[in-house]
Amino acid sequence: MKMKHLISVASLAISCLSMSPVMAHGDAKPLHGGIVQQVNDLSFELVAQADGATIYLMDHDKPMASKGITGKLTVLQGTNKFEGEIKEAGDNTLRVMGVKLGKGDKLVAALSNVGGKSMTVRFTIK
Repeated sequence: MKMKHLISVASLAISCLSMSPVMAHGDAKPLHGGIVQQVNDLSFELVAQADGATIYLMDHDKPMASKGITGKLTVLQGTNKFEGEIKEAGDNTLRVMGVKLGKGDKLVAALSNVGGKSMTVRFTIK
């Protein structure tokens, strides 16, 4: 009896591992060479630049207006922490100035007024 149970558990584990993940509306490929994260059916593409970063907003593979969206970008570089203000930059873009981003950095974008809601988007620079 124990062997049957073990085989059943092993079969279930193998079938779970072989299942492909489900993507929410779209394939989340970067359009601007950045890092894409999805939250609540919205895509956020972060593109690091010499003087900060740009975040592009997409809703179901269509540009989403950034009007009225604000927030804060927290950058964790090892034990160091930096913050920058996120501001709308026209059409479907948000901009953060004055942060230097590099490989291994972990970022948290805390956004307000995204379709009337607040949300958090996490990125890691690879």
